[in-house]
Amino acid sequence: MKIISKTLRLLPLFFMALALQGCSDDDDSGTIIQNPLNIVEIASANPNLSSLVAALQAADGDLVTVLSGNGPFTVLAPTNDAFDAFLGDNELADISTDVLQQVLLNHVISADLTSTDLVALGSGYRSTNADGAGGENLSIYFNTANGVTFNGVSSVVSGGADIDATNGTIHIVDAVIGLPNIVDHAVANSDLSDLVGALTAGGNTTFTDLLSTPGDFTVFAPDNNAFSNFTNPNGNDIPNILSNHVIAGTTAISSSLMSGYVSTAAVNSDGDNLSMYISIDGGVMLNGSSLVLQSDIVATNGVIHVVSEVIDLPTIVTHAIANTNLSSLVVSLQEADGSAANPMLISTLSGDGPFTVFAPLDSAFTALLDSNPAWNSPADIDDDLLNSVLTHHVIAGANVRAEDLTDGIMPTTFEGDMITINLPGNDGNAAKITDGAGNSDIDIVLTNVQAINGVVHAIESVLIPDTMN
Repeated sequence: MKIISKTLRLLPLFFMALALQGCSDDDDSGTIIQNPLNIVEIASANPNLSSLVAALQAADGDLVTVLSGNGPFTVLAPTNDAFDAFLGDNELADISTDVLQQVLLNHVISADLTSTDLVALGSGYRSTNADGAGGENLSIYFNTANGVTFNGVSSVVSGGADIDATNGTIHIVDAVIGLPNIVDHAVANSDLSDLVGALTAGGNTTFTDLLSTPGDFTVFAPDNNAFSNFTNPNGNDIPNILSNHVIAGTTAISSSLMSGYVSTAAVNSDGDNLSMYISIDGGVMLNGSSLVLQSDIVATNGVIHVVSEVIDLPTIVTHAIANTNLSSLVVSLQEADGSAANPMLISTLSGDGPFTVFAPLDSAFTALLDSNPAWNSPADIDDDLLNSVLTHHVIAGANVRAEDLTDGIMPTTFEGDMITINLPGNDGNAAKITDGAGNSDIDIVLTNVQAINGVVHAIESVLIPDTMN
């Protein structure tokens, strides 16, 4: 075991001497009254924290001055033994001073938290002063089920809690807390143990290797209850389902989330990344079923949001139901399936596929209903006509993405008539459609909503088949 240095080991004695010089002498009684000490002064007076004091002096950021400031701070103070274990065969000087700064700041919380406060909370997350992904501060996980532990690796030592300072509180801990990546955070939280088990099932290290690498990831992490309730009703590939909870290339903090689509790491049989619909109306909801329960667990390489349900691989119907702007399409599909025509479109579009669906927005259905005074809802449309209209929006046997389109192509729809697609569309849109009835300039306003069994493109008007054939 390496000794940091004799000189640095003597620093606490120097600081202790300064602290004693700051004592006042009551002239009336002759009693010596010691002035209250700040966090740095207390650490300097404790021989078992001499390595911490030496590290504070060696690191970038003038941390001695920072932690002598007004605060309030909660400092998790590693013992000398903790630093020796952290350094191993290295000396303190072997650690880059900027890295050392971040490691030390990961032990500092800008709030005054006593053990009573932590026990009352039970478990949870607070932000440290260390830098995390996305310009956010790193999160630290605490759990008081068996003592007080931090990130699952460091515990408050016996008698080491609630050392009161003028600018905060010190808790002496038995291990240096490293800078956590996404995997570290998942492993530390016992309520994510089923997720960790699924990620590492059968000795698989693909996910843990990926999510331990530098870079930006957003992970929607189902809690243990979510895994307990998931039955994998469609028999989907579990690794692909897990990938459907990962967005690569971005650290999406909850405040930056907007309603709309993002691409996950899950793929279809062609290797196209699946889409996820995020709604922020009344909380953050994913694909219409999984609610964010705990947001913004910040790691060095991304962020975790804990969610209420496992997010299965979405079908075309999943995407239609999740997006409230497609609610009229869903109602129309339900009406058609319940009619005498009974085309079973919902079950068909939930099946293997592949399918390409041109999905009219709610405003498009409103315009369709307004075109006939007798139509107040899809239920008022003749069953066979409604069935023909809906199937005129489906191309069966092909996953036609926007990049696959060419000007003038004329695919045959599930209904039987052809549509014509021309490039580009109007007003900067990717393409426009002429339907079977000859109505033209119908813009595709949103492309490539990718499902496991096909792709959805949103359109501005309902496509009408040739009703004369």
